[in-house]
Amino acid sequence: MATESGTHAYRNEHGDEFGRTYFRRLGDFAVSSIGVGTYLGDPTDEVDEAYHDAITTALSGGSNVIDTAINYRCQRSECVVGQAVEDAEVDRDSVFIATKGGFVPFDRERPENPGAFVKAEYLDSGLIDRDDLVRGSHCIAPEYIDDQLNRSLDNLGLDTIDCYYVHNPETQLLEKSEEELYDQLEATFTRLEARAAEGDIRHYGIATWTGLRVTRGHDDYLSLREIVSRARNAAKAAENATTHFRVVQLPFNVVMADAFTIESQDGPEGDQSALWFAHEAGLNVMTSASIAQGDLAKELPGDVAERLEGDTTAQRAINFARSAPGVTCSLVGASTSSHVRENLDAGRYDPMGANAFDAVFE
Repeated sequence: MATESGTHAYRNEHGDEFGRTYFRRLGDFAVSSIGVGTYLGDPTDEVDEAYHDAITTALSGGSNVIDTAINYRCQRSECVVGQAVEDAEVDRDSVFIATKGGFVPFDRERPENPGAFVKAEYLDSGLIDRDDLVRGSHCIAPEYIDDQLNRSLDNLGLDTIDCYYVHNPETQLLEKSEEELYDQLEATFTRLEARAAEGDIRHYGIATWTGLRVTRGHDDYLSLREIVSRARNAAKAAENATTHFRVVQLPFNVVMADAFTIESQDGPEGDQSALWFAHEAGLNVMTSASIAQGDLAKELPGDVAERLEGDTTAQRAINFARSAPGVTCSLVGASTSSHVRENLDAGRYDPMGANAFDAVFE
């Protein structure tokens, strides 16, 4: 697993290559503010090889955060992450590895009949209760997440996962009430607290898509206050001294800045943005879709682009995302070594200061 000494040694080795605050704190760890995402791509050997090269390039070049999920590319992304970390010329304890569970994964390839696959592998086997399966593809029940965590450990070839996310919990709101969702999250958090105590994970959190960037009252809305409260209840139930709920993931970029601009979270002194609430609650934030799955590598709004540093449009987009107050790391999907090198070069520039970032929205 990642360690304080390992990640700080990595920072000391690479820190002089980058701009101000490129490395940031996540608990005891020192992590790069640009991380590698592994979502896009077909489930093929060719894409596996490209990701392997991209990840090893990133690890040798100054990025020590790798993000994946069990359903990405039919479990192939987890497997290639594990192999790349083993093959890279870095120590395992210098790398922060995160994965997710919630969406039902296929097994190395997309089956001809996905519905029949889910029924045979997950429902008929008893691994998922039909009442816990939403839209035929999403489950966050404790027993299921327990199983998925075990599979992720095997896929990654790890003894400990540094952060395990409950993946897009707002998906459950398509068929369940808010109270049912929070009750299930508390039960699942209790199981994850137990797994943390056993050493299988170091931290856990939620990875969201819409839940933390919509207004209160929206069908997908998630309350961070309620989620943090449920995590604290889970820690008590597991007899842990403090909760291991430490990280939230949400989309953030120039055209999806809602986590900064929408004050929908119930703060101690009134409504706050998700980013501000997370900061005050002591949570780390990982941003996904930092270049909008490649769209922002082509063009940025002119009034924003002129305020950002970078040699390419993609670099300026990355620097916008990692300049947001409260952001620990901005994840960027990269399946080629050349894209990784371009992304990492963004970190050689200083991020925007708080005043300059605020001015973008004035």
